[in-house]
Amino acid sequence: MRTPNERTVLVTGATSGLGRALAGRLAQSGSRVLIHGRDARRAERVRAEIAAATGADRLDVLIADLAELRQVEQLAVDVRLRCDRLDVLVNNAGIGSGAPGSGRAESPDGVELRFAVNYLAGYHLTRLLRPLLTASAPARVVNVASAGQRPIDFADPMLTRDYLGTRAYAQSKLAQIMFTFDLAEQLRGSGVTVNALHPATYMNTAMVREAGVSPVDTVAQGVQATMQLVADPGLDEVTGEYFHGMRACRALEQAYDERARARLRELSDKLVEQARG
Repeated sequence: MRTPNERTVLVTGATSGLGRALAGRLAQSGSRVLIHGRDARRAERVRAEIAAATGADRLDVLIADLAELRQVEQLAVDVRLRCDRLDVLVNNAGIGSGAPGSGRAESPDGVELRFAVNYLAGYHLTRLLRPLLTASAPARVVNVASAGQRPIDFADPMLTRDYLGTRAYAQSKLAQIMFTFDLAEQLRGSGVTVNALHPATYMNTAMVREAGVSPVDTVAQGVQATMQLVADPGLDEVTGEYFHGMRACRALEQAYDERARARLRELSDKLVEQARG
């Protein structure tokens, strides 16, 4: 792994919560940080705040609404235009289960919203940036998932029946982990590692507060766990793992089912192609 001041890191969803705190920690360490957000003014304000707090001057702002795959593709183009290397991609952007009683919503591409933002955007972005990551090896992909996991119902993956925000969220997070395991296998031997984690439990973030849940862990705990996957030299050769906080752990059983992962890949590619028209 490269030293912090040699490292370029893209953090999606970096304007609040864990992503915002992680971007600050990375900047403080001396890394170049690509701060992704969907609101330009908010992202620029975060950049200015991190610069003032850390003295960092290698902070770039990238704007995209990850609910829309066309914007995901433009984000990948923008990264490639700005950077000749990418050492770490942190797929952190996501939306929670929503306020109690909130209903089902779809992305502009017609995909169930939590599946679209929490999983499909990262799936597509990572594949688009794969050549850059491979050329930058040693490199890492870190997928911020959750201990809240639920099997994917391939008969109704968009949850058109009996919708619950908690179910949609948990399904999208398991999909992230399934993708993590697949990509790790595909990239084995390339110098690019791929791991997922549950950073901490009910951190004090807007997502948790919206759900009406009392915080349990701190954002600082989540940053510590995520930084381990980003920067710990002891994990240089570790790939295809799911971490609960600081420890490698076992995910829900469907994540280890190769046939289920193949069905998820097929579904994901179909949704991407449909969005392209």
